[in-house]
Amino acid sequence: MSSSDLSALWQAFEMFSPGSKTDVRMFFAPGRVNLIGEHTDYNGGHVFPAALSLGVWAWVRPRQDGIVRFYSQAFPEVVEARVDALDSATGAEYARYPMGVIDVMQKQRSFAFAGGDFFYYSNLPNGAGLSSSAAIEVVTGCAVRVLAGENVSNQEIALISQKAENEFVGVNCGIMDQFAVAMGQANKAIFLNCQTLDHRLVPVALGDYRLVMTNTNKRRGLADSKYNERRAECEAAFARVKHLGDGWANLADIPVDMWSTVAAALADTPNLLKRARHVVFENHRTIEAVKTLSAGDLLGFGKLMNESHVSLRDDYEVTGEELDALAEASWEVDGCIGSRMTGAGFGGCTVSIVAAEQLPTFEAHVKAQYARRTGLTPSFYVSEIGDGAHELQKEAFAQ
Repeated sequence: MSSSDLSALWQAFEMFSPGSKTDVRMFFAPGRVNLIGEHTDYNGGHVFPAALSLGVWAWVRPRQDGIVRFYSQAFPEVVEARVDALDSATGAEYARYPMGVIDVMQKQRSFAFAGGDFFYYSNLPNGAGLSSSAAIEVVTGCAVRVLAGENVSNQEIALISQKAENEFVGVNCGIMDQFAVAMGQANKAIFLNCQTLDHRLVPVALGDYRLVMTNTNKRRGLADSKYNERRAECEAAFARVKHLGDGWANLADIPVDMWSTVAAALADTPNLLKRARHVVFENHRTIEAVKTLSAGDLLGFGKLMNESHVSLRDDYEVTGEELDALAEASWEVDGCIGSRMTGAGFGGCTVSIVAAEQLPTFEAHVKAQYARRTGLTPSFYVSEIGDGAHELQKEAFAQ
């Protein structure tokens, strides 16, 4: 963030919450991109997300009157509520996410929180599948942790944020987004088992390549309904085959060498067979992708990314015309070694690994091909892999 941008944001914050700079704290939580392992999280499988250098900043001024106030530059409406009556508060929809975090922290974790003014700024595109909702949840949790004087880990903040989204907002999300936002590290991705939360940080050495997110700029109108539908289909598929294995707890536990047996049991339900096939092989691909990347084989990793998109397109059927157009145009560019949809699907973004010297060619080709096929104009975001949520030093903003 440039000094001029920071100065303008500080002025906007002071208009929202006048007072001394000395009692204001500033926090940051990144967006995330999932490099591979899509729709495996709620099936108990592995994912491989990374935190971005793009994200959500929060300026927070503590209060002592039991009031919370929220303002976002993306949704310029002040939302005000009492900390002891958040479940009955009204206002802009975005405020439900931070309110949910505060509600869980107070009611279920017994945090003593006296209120605050929360001012949010984001350079993440809204609705693009880069986890802006998880970022605003986690950055709020980090702020409340500090203001309430509680000693909880970033992993606990991630779990609190997921619980808030599930129970307060009413979105039945898995843990991946909040976990990546809270626990990321620069130049590393997180190999996460979503069932056990076992995880390790894996170096991502891109060298002369860059991480590019390409936004379809199409609202993800079908994402929520299809997400719920796919979850139900996966549950139905597993219910039919779980007796075939020893101790299988979910679809992702099914080893690929058992697939022919599982497929035979699902042969009379083609849709369930396809959904299960994606989960089983995507989980396997994710495990293999981490091995491939750890061995320094970036080209092999890119090939697995491409295979992931094909599976999401043909078996899980969550890509749609726009994401397919982006991925297929990306595959045509020399210097793009891998590209796939990331997120829930039906809009949002692709993630690609592109040679730095080919970035102008990549953007020009993908833009032209995408416009030809869809009539839409994509947006491109080149990001580094950054750190997870943290407080910023006052020197960084209180000039």
